[in-house]
Amino acid sequence: MSETFIPDIGLEVHVELATRSKMFCACPVVDSTYDKPNSAVCPICSGMPGTLPVINQKAVEYALRAALALNCSIAELSLFARKNYFYPDLPKGYQISQYEQPLAVNGSLPIKTKQGVVNVRIRRVHLEEDTGKLTHVNSDGEAYSLVDLNRSGVPLLEIVSEPDLHCVEDVRAYCVGLWTLLRHLEVTSGDMEKGSMRFEANLSLRANEKGRMGTRVEIKNLNSFRAVQRAIAYQIRQQIMALKKNKPVEQQTLGWDERLGITVPQRSKEEADDYRYFPEPDLPPLLVDKEWIEEIRAGLPELPFERAERFIQQFQLTEQTTNLLVEQKEVADFFEACMTMERKLPAKMVANWILGEVFAWAKQQNRRFKDIDLKPVDFVNLLQSLESGEISPNTAKAILRKVLANKDNLQSILTGQGMQQISDVEVIQGWVQQVLEGHPSEVQAYHQGKETLFHWFFGQVLNLSKNQANPSVVKQVLKRVLNEIEKKG
Repeated sequence: MSETFIPDIGLEVHVELATRSKMFCACPVVDSTYDKPNSAVCPICSGMPGTLPVINQKAVEYALRAALALNCSIAELSLFARKNYFYPDLPKGYQISQYEQPLAVNGSLPIKTKQGVVNVRIRRVHLEEDTGKLTHVNSDGEAYSLVDLNRSGVPLLEIVSEPDLHCVEDVRAYCVGLWTLLRHLEVTSGDMEKGSMRFEANLSLRANEKGRMGTRVEIKNLNSFRAVQRAIAYQIRQQIMALKKNKPVEQQTLGWDERLGITVPQRSKEEADDYRYFPEPDLPPLLVDKEWIEEIRAGLPELPFERAERFIQQFQLTEQTTNLLVEQKEVADFFEACMTMERKLPAKMVANWILGEVFAWAKQQNRRFKDIDLKPVDFVNLLQSLESGEISPNTAKAILRKVLANKDNLQSILTGQGMQQISDVEVIQGWVQQVLEGHPSEVQAYHQGKETLFHWFFGQVLNLSKNQANPSVVKQVLKRVLNEIEKKG
């Protein structure tokens, strides 16, 4: 970023765990996009006096899956604490979290950078509860805020890294790597548009490799990879300008204005003392049995970093292609299912059609890959028909779009709608002769040197065949018939 200053960047990532109920009560976890505000609330998550929280076992299990996948040391005994601060969406006036004795510490996440593989250190992984959600309204000259407590008490996993990242490209690699890992573990939806994963960046600058870390600022509530990159890049530029003018960097908490593309001050940066942490008196210590830990460890799937390395070795795919396949577990599973079938296809061909045609259709239809009803066997059979020459690439694309739209199954489209590619020379020759006989002046112009007409004849034959004619056979027959006409003179 600069020849004179080195950024030191650490991230705090808040992850909504994909449990069916909340962290400390039996209220269901609902989708705030569709469900009525304050419809999934009880006395516990709304902070009523005299209520007692109970720890959600599934949330602990998901937290352990994530911590073990991040190579953390698991604490057999951890404690919940009260983090005290006032905010309108925090009904109790405090948040139940973990502080001095978290669930897991000292992990790492490997990421690929320009310098090679870097293991980003994980300082801690701990459980806590989410806050409610505020909606700010400005209507008829009146400004006010509405609170929805449906999200209050939803299980959160906080993952805190060491400041091991030094440029925005590596920050993105870490964020994508963590998002990919957690979705492979199926502990979160990872849907950032709905707030299932939120990033907070801690950033400081130092003058050189051996220099001391500078004053740290925190950028809160970044809800996309793009926002993380832009906010950090902006703040680095701001700090460099300040330091070059010998102005001190103020320790503070910043927000990110996506529309203006700037960071904005929110408050001075709090320290732990400001939150007056103390042990949660209504919850006993969280005891995690060794056998349970090992059972969860044994049940971990192949991790995405390892899977990517295997794909590169096993299928000879490029790193870029592999990363796109492995980024979503559903895509990687689909690709691998295709490659394990008896009818073998080139891995590059399968990957290109998934990342090209299937992804393009999904984007056009605003659909997620996991919501697409496409069977690996149908996809392989379609590509097999293409590779064997039974259908053309354009026909294959048209069939795939029909299958993806659930209009019919593959076999009925192939047989019932006459979409097999025709390679019969006699049939194609009939179409060629029909086109040439219908355009004698163009044939004469072609033989007089206007060779570009060959492509026009080619297109006319394909149109006449309704795109069923094998393009390579059409070219061969067309060239031969034109030559025969010229010789006859």
